[in-house]
Amino acid sequence: MSRTFLLAGAALTVAGSVALAAGRAQAPVPYPEGYRSWKHVKSMVILEGHALADPFAGIHHVYANGKALRGLETGKYADGSVLVFDLLEAVPEENAYVEGPRKLLGVMHKNARRYAATGGWGFEGFAGDSKTGRLPTNNGRDCHLCHTDAAETELVFSALRR
Repeated sequence: MSRTFLLAGAALTVAGSVALAAGRAQAPVPYPEGYRSWKHVKSMVILEGHALADPFAGIHHVYANGKALRGLETGKYADGSVLVFDLLEAVPEENAYVEGPRKLLGVMHKNARRYAATGGWGFEGFAGDSKTGRLPTNNGRDCHLCHTDAAETELVFSALRR
């Protein structure tokens, strides 16, 4: 076998491996077990008529694990930082809105290497109360696209209440 043929074969193998890696789905973001015991960062209600009402109308609660809390305080998020966006239906009841069923659980998980294609954050949406029913997010690219509006805060929209 000629040296040229061996080099060409090696180059094709490397190129094929790179192409396979590029086409693979992003590593899944794990379900954030115990997130309701984390630091509650903020709550918000989005009503019909708001620009984000479709699909985010409802009551939002945002939670941060310890690493994400330090990130919210310093502006620098270490790998392992996790933010959770808990979206519940807003149900009118006796001149108030109360929490209805969960619509989705959105998760941002920081891992600069694993999620390099989406700014170092993995994005995932879990349907309703499911821990396995993932919503289509185009491997987090749809979420990442919106979060690029928060580039100056490392893609994080939330801030600590002072």
